[in-house]
Amino acid sequence: MSVYFKEKPEHLAKSLDSMFNQSVAPNEIVLVEDGPLTEELYEVLDVYLQKYPDIFKRVVNEANLGLGKALNRGIEVCKNEFVARMDTDDISEIDRCEKQLKLFIDNPDFDVVGTNIAEFTENPENICSIREVPATHKEICTFMKKRCPFNHMTVMFKKSSVISSGSYLDWHYNEDYYLWIRMFLNGCHFANIAQNLVRVRVGNEMFARRGGYKYYKSEKNLFKYMYKHKVISWFAFQKAKLIRFVVQVLMTNGTRQWFFKKFARS
Repeated sequence: MSVYFKEKPEHLAKSLDSMFNQSVAPNEIVLVEDGPLTEELYEVLDVYLQKYPDIFKRVVNEANLGLGKALNRGIEVCKNEFVARMDTDDISEIDRCEKQLKLFIDNPDFDVVGTNIAEFTENPENICSIREVPATHKEICTFMKKRCPFNHMTVMFKKSSVISSGSYLDWHYNEDYYLWIRMFLNGCHFANIAQNLVRVRVGNEMFARRGGYKYYKSEKNLFKYMYKHKVISWFAFQKAKLIRFVVQVLMTNGTRQWFFKKFARS
């Protein structure tokens, strides 16, 4: 997990609780403090450090490095081969890790296992939308050529497979998508569990982050990378650029929110 100063303390506490209280108890939780935090956030972290002194590890970045670099620092500290990702404002279902570990045990060749997500605004019990992702390796590899095939905050992966694929690298708002593409090129195997095992906090700011020329340029270059490495065709590259220019540059936040809920959610 990576936390920075804008996170709300109550959201962080709920997220941590959901991971400490998994049906398969973790033997470590690594949290990266990406730059100086607020006093309220430090108070939350101190509570968990006192409660779980043997398994709660805090990694401190003196300055904000960004999500990709922060996660790499966390991965370096993780002692286990199986590493579960989590965001500091979301909530994992109690059996999330148990189900992911079982799939890894039953399928030793898998490198990344994600899940679907249930999205909410304020109350975690009031689900407003579902983001379903493809389940099988073949479906994921096909889907990857058009959209990100994993919900990042849900994935569990093999540490060795991530490192051998280059780990997280800077790529504006798309560090995870870029990693999955490189893991695909590295011959990794993927799966998603067709269940909503993480509840994800969303709001208008999420759709704002997915708009603007900077975000468009990031995704355009990502698809250019796939084209250069023969993951997609020239036609698919041009189509992806056009769709993203319309959605991310021409649409207002309100229209973009409607578009995502209509065509990318259930």
